[in-house]
Amino acid sequence: MTEPPRPLPVRKQDMLRRFEQDIDAWVATASLDGTPYLMPLSFLWSNDTLLLSTTVTNPTARNLQTNPKVQLTIGQVRDVIHITGTAAITDVTATEGESFATKAGFDPRPLPNYPFFRVTPTKIQAWREVNELKDRTLMDKGTWLI
Repeated sequence: MTEPPRPLPVRKQDMLRRFEQDIDAWVATASLDGTPYLMPLSFLWSNDTLLLSTTVTNPTARNLQTNPKVQLTIGQVRDVIHITGTAAITDVTATEGESFATKAGFDPRPLPNYPFFRVTPTKIQAWREVNELKDRTLMDKGTWLI
């Protein structure tokens, strides 16, 4: 039996809890010629942005440096968070670096070829079942709707 749709404030709280607890996201990028690339990466939610790190030789890193548009998906088909945003190479604070390393179980900071990318969401959607599709958008154009 399908649960009733969650009120938007509950859905946002559930989403923020998932950002704290989930470790990995599917990250979709595209090269300038439009060739898509999908890769799972660990993330950290920090100051309304997501931090990612991958080697500069990875297609994800190369794509983000030439085409900063990115989409990330967290969760399962029936409990999903879908994020659209833009990414840029960034420095991280000591706290962010430690938090990322603890959460991901991997510390890219000592590796010279592992930059951090900060993803600034422009749109965030979250839904579980078809009854939540109507009000799935929680952020649009970088502004929280709730």
